Amino acid sequence: MGQRASELAAATPQSRDRYVDLLRVVSLGTVVLGHWLMAVVTADGVGNLLAEVPRLQPLTWLFQVMPVFFYVGGFSHALSHRSLARRLPPGVPGYAAFLRVRLRRLLRPTLVFVLVWALAALAVQLAGGGGGLTGAALRLVTQPLWFIGIYLAVVALTPPLLRLHERYGWGAFLGLVAAAAAVDLLRFAGGVPFAGFLNFAFVWLAVHQLGFLRADGRLTRPGLLAAAGAGGAVLLVALGPYPLSMVGMPGEEVSNMAPPTLALLCHGLWLTGAVELLRRPAAALLARPRAWRAVVAANGIAMTAFLWHLTAMLGVYGIQLGLGGALPEPAGAAWWAQVPVRLLGAAALTALCVAAFRRFEQPGGAGPRPGPWQPAALGTVLCLLGVLGLSVTGLGGLLEGHSAVLVAVPVTAPAAIALVLGGWALVERSGSARKVRVRG
Repeated sequence: MGQRASELAAATPQSRDRYVDLLRVVSLGTVVLGHWLMAVVTADGVGNLLAEVPRLQPLTWLFQVMPVFFYVGGFSHALSHRSLARRLPPGVPGYAAFLRVRLRRLLRPTLVFVLVWALAALAVQLAGGGGGLTGAALRLVTQPLWFIGIYLAVVALTPPLLRLHERYGWGAFLGLVAAAAAVDLLRFAGGVPFAGFLNFAFVWLAVHQLGFLRADGRLTRPGLLAAAGAGGAVLLVALGPYPLSMVGMPGEEVSNMAPPTLALLCHGLWLTGAVELLRRPAAALLARPRAWRAVVAANGIAMTAFLWHLTAMLGVYGIQLGLGGALPEPAGAAWWAQVPVRLLGAAALTALCVAAFRRFEQPGGAGPRPGPWQPAALGTVLCLLGVLGLSVTGLGGLLEGHSAVLVAVPVTAPAAIALVLGGWALVERSGSARKVRVRG
């Protein structure tokens, strides 16, 4: 991997925006670190440090950086879609090819993660286990898959939203912001059931749309964007029904994350402006070969590390229990004293998982193959529903038919896994019906 990263780094064209690659790595790395720090594990289950120590909740305004990943995704998707359109013959639809190219590195490591954990969960439950920390692990490890499910939808909607952007520019972004605000009015003022779930689309798509604007060089006043976003978030939290935390809290009646709120969108705006203000000093750093090689290497394993980081964290606690050590009282002095050791242990176990599974994240297979858009779109929808289903139901209770509710529909883990596998097969096969010469 080191040689491969060196070769890729050396071959990087001068025109590449290296800062975007850095932001992708830093955003996922910050999410991983935040999860490791927030988890409060006991022998019976997993809690949240921010619920134990509420005064730490303002830190979520720094550690909740998932909007940056969607912003970077918008930039990359715009460039990728336009590049593919230039390489295809005139009149040849490239939607299926775009989906295959963008989803391959996202879904392949995800499928491996799901299948490995599903087999492990089945083995544990056949052996009569599944209680205590093990049961908590089976429920917890799939929760971060919500992000992949939403990101699948964002990728699938890139072509039509990119056309809206090219026609309306900032107007397309402001339309999504207005839609998010209208949804919150329906949710909080109108009391309309399930209205808030629409903001899983509008909020994340609005942040993603900012990436289109950056790709066209139209994000020219990041300081103003940051100030407007921060001011809006502060006002909404101070005056509205929005909680202070930008991540979900156990037992909270209203969450800024699930479903997303206008406050989270404002938070995303200030983060976007803030990271753009740091672009120049970061670009100077990334001009150094060693720094750029590190970013290239990290980008090659980022999704694998994200998928397995909770497994590693729970493994650290499991080792501690297995060695006969008592888990410290959550948020107590001993708990804080053990934080550095736990972080090092989780990083080491994550590295082992990455070494075992990183090959599934590497690009491979055939190049873009144009084909009918319907199978690709249907396959993406099935993958989206399956991944989101797994994020809510977990892998506990496989033998008992345990289910959870996704929006308003009950879903079981086996059904969710079947949806993911079937959807991936459709996306893969969507390019096999037609063979069209792709211009190099």
